[in-house]
Amino acid sequence: MMVRTGRKSSIRHLLAMILSLAAAAAMSSGSGSSLNSSSPLDPFDSSTSWSLAEDPSNSSSEPVVRTLTPDLQPATTAVAVQEVSPWDIALCVTGTLISCENALVIAVLFYTPTLRAPMFILIGSLAVADLLAGLGLILNFVFTYLVDSSVEFVTLLSVGLLISAFSASVLNILAITVDRYLSLYNALTYHTERTVTFTYVMVVFIWVSSLTLGLLPALGWNCLRDESTCSICRPVTKNNAVALAVTFLLVFALMMQLYLQICKIAFRHAQQIAVQHQFVAISTTKGVSTLSAILCAFGACWLPFAMYSIVADSSYPVIYTYATVLPATCCSVINPIIYAFRNPDIQKSLWMACCGCVPSNLSLRPRTSSDV
Repeated sequence: MMVRTGRKSSIRHLLAMILSLAAAAAMSSGSGSSLNSSSPLDPFDSSTSWSLAEDPSNSSSEPVVRTLTPDLQPATTAVAVQEVSPWDIALCVTGTLISCENALVIAVLFYTPTLRAPMFILIGSLAVADLLAGLGLILNFVFTYLVDSSVEFVTLLSVGLLISAFSASVLNILAITVDRYLSLYNALTYHTERTVTFTYVMVVFIWVSSLTLGLLPALGWNCLRDESTCSICRPVTKNNAVALAVTFLLVFALMMQLYLQICKIAFRHAQQIAVQHQFVAISTTKGVSTLSAILCAFGACWLPFAMYSIVADSSYPVIYTYATVLPATCCSVINPIIYAFRNPDIQKSLWMACCGCVPSNLSLRPRTSSDV
């Protein structure tokens, strides 16, 4: 009897093992949502956890048979979500404001046939440059957070657009300064066809130079292959960033010299016109104050970034880069206010476009480029 009982117990244990193995095989082959049916169950797969399962058919008096059965749970994959930087949001908002302002200036200049003087050509060129700068800031935000920024083409396109746009903006401000100086220095010959031709030549030179600077990273002048040579603005190399910063400092020094000459000529004219001595003295003082404000605003926006580009590289904290880039972009916010919206002719066009009338307190005197 003991032998028969032992045989029955062994047969029962054997059947229990066969049933548990069959159940495991059925689960591995039939569960299509958890495992791929074409691949066998891998005991070393980290997504499959194994546990000891008891046979429920055994009584408490029988030996317990434990089998390894997989807990078939879907593997959890961690999805990395890139955190949006508040600095990038601020730059994107600034770019949107820049785009709206300068699009309005371009629309006014385009649909007003009377605004075709050399001064308005330069203002329009400045507005186009700032508009591209604003769009570049928006695209940079999109490429950073919505597109795979590891693609070289995306990075080079974004950086190239920003370099070209901001270079054209700075050079157009210099061209407007030159135009104001020539309108005072050559007051008798300024309103001629020669001046218009010279203006178009300046605009072409500005955009050719700016586009060339923007293409340099795409032509191989970048640090994508050697991160140690990167500047604070990847993928621009440190040497290129220093060259751009030094060029800006030279442009700023030239602007200071030109504005100083403009002030000297304005004071000389004020002394020569004795009949309008009081009026000219007041207007000249106001003009000098305006020139000083324009120059100080331009320097306050760009000088921190230019100086930081010379002394810093990619190893410096990124917060310092953002802290100097944001004021530089704000220069394109105030450019339409300084050079376009203060102009009475543009103000008239805006009032006519908005409400179809011109305020009586708006100056009807034609504005020349020598006015500041």
